[in-house]
Amino acid sequence: MRVIIGNDHAGVAVAEALVEVLREMDCEVKHIGTFSTESVDYPDYAVQVAKAVASGEYHRGILVCGTGIGMSIAANKVAGVRAALCAEPYSAALSRLHNDANVLCLGARVLGPGLAEEILRTWMTTEFSGDRHQRRVDKINSLD
Repeated sequence: MRVIIGNDHAGVAVAEALVEVLREMDCEVKHIGTFSTESVDYPDYAVQVAKAVASGEYHRGILVCGTGIGMSIAANKVAGVRAALCAEPYSAALSRLHNDANVLCLGARVLGPGLAEEILRTWMTTEFSGDRHQRRVDKINSLD
């Protein structure tokens, strides 16, 4: 699976840990940074990741900022993206199972690294169930 990950200055350490988890899971990973704790504008990274996923170049995207809120708002502006902000594994699982989320957003200042890794593993290993949920995802997609 091809995964692209981006983060702002608040998400550097968590993003770097998640890159290692993704590699352990045998994913092909592109990390676009930022790689510094110097302040940057999170929408710049959110849009790069979202466009790469929407185009089909990458199967899934991961975004990390302070709360995950800004990244999720920005990523969801890109047609074809269903970005989910998750703070625990249950929401991560349902975002994939019911909503076929293709971008995961995490808050580095909200989650510890262990929980962020657990959320990521859950999100990456949960498949979309289809069935009645496909109809709903189609309705979401028609809003693009």
